Amino acid sequence: MSRSRLQRRTIWMVVMMRHLLIAIAVAVCAACSPSGPTARLDENFVLAPGESARVAGADVSIRFVGVQGDSRCPADAICIQGGDALVRVEVLPSTGGARTYDLHTATNQPVRHGDVLIALVELAPYPFASRPTQPGDYRATLRVTR
Repeated sequence: MSRSRLQRRTIWMVVMMRHLLIAIAVAVCAACSPSGPTARLDENFVLAPGESARVAGADVSIRFVGVQGDSRCPADAICIQGGDALVRVEVLPSTGGARTYDLHTATNQPVRHGDVLIALVELAPYPFASRPTQPGDYRATLRVTR
């Protein structure tokens, strides 16, 4: 192989390696950025299972892990008790150290994480005995306040 051809091949490989490194850096940055919408303090926001929202002004992100159990009385049934659904959320502070909380539809009690309160406003859809709810169909309406 001639010397000039070897130099061109070496330059081509260096350029390709640079492009590859840039592509990897972009992919890593995209994976690190929070997914989902940005929510505001004192405003309702809706998440699907697995979705996250960064709460502006609170230095936390909230991730709706999923519904751990739904024993609410179906709308097309007659029940003695109203039942309860357990909604699991994960709080991801910007400083690290995620913490998991369970919110209940029966009590609507918010949970405290540091200086913020996280409340479950609504869990949709409401169950029907005639059509079971699939785990991915749930939507949690949440509200973060101080």
